[in-house]
Amino acid sequence: MTRVSQAALYLSILAAWEVLPRAGVIPRLFVPSLSEAVGALVENHGEYLASLPTTVGEILVAYVIACGGGILVGQIIGASPRARRMLLPVFRSAYAVPLVVLYPVMMVWFGLGAESKIAFASIYAFIPTMLTAVAGVAALSPALGETARAFGATSLQQILFIALPASLPSIVAALRLGGALVIVGVIVAEMLGAAEGLGFLITRYRTLLNSPGVYAGIILVLVMTGMHELALRRLERMVASYRET
Repeated sequence: MTRVSQAALYLSILAAWEVLPRAGVIPRLFVPSLSEAVGALVENHGEYLASLPTTVGEILVAYVIACGGGILVGQIIGASPRARRMLLPVFRSAYAVPLVVLYPVMMVWFGLGAESKIAFASIYAFIPTMLTAVAGVAALSPALGETARAFGATSLQQILFIALPASLPSIVAALRLGGALVIVGVIVAEMLGAAEGLGFLITRYRTLLNSPGVYAGIILVLVMTGMHELALRRLERMVASYRET
């Protein structure tokens, strides 16, 4: 998709968001117009800005835990065929469990503070991130490992100097998936039980049937995910240039 067609698609979506609710095609109680949502964001900008440090802080901590830990564990498991056979069925089965049902337990353990949101988002994103990293390492040619072992490389050296550089594209993919899931996990956790944060504001406005207030919060979530995507696209270009050298 070219830049022009991509921009046209985005503009079409924004135009439909503005026109369809105003035309009565979509009830404005369910989906307010874009201008109403932006107006609510501007009108209550102080409240939204005050909630961002809490949410962003939780996202950053959970991002480090889920993506850093998931990629590290994925590299270790992916480098060992025996570990893949033993552990991957367990992690895949665990991934099928709807983790939302565990959040009340986490609130009992950690309370309504940031700890429960970080724990939930970290667990929510860890397994998919790890499985993506494992797939990247497992797809590497076995000849790379055999050559490294022939030169006396240890398991740690194989991970650091062979598996890790060769699987950089899959690591970027793991960061993209894990980062998106961390953002979703934090917002969902704040909506389910919190006293502050962006998800808490969205839930409060939903309870008050204030649709523009709800969608103002959603706009901020979209901005965060967009910034994450832009950062990863830049990282992808850096990885591509590194692999070409």
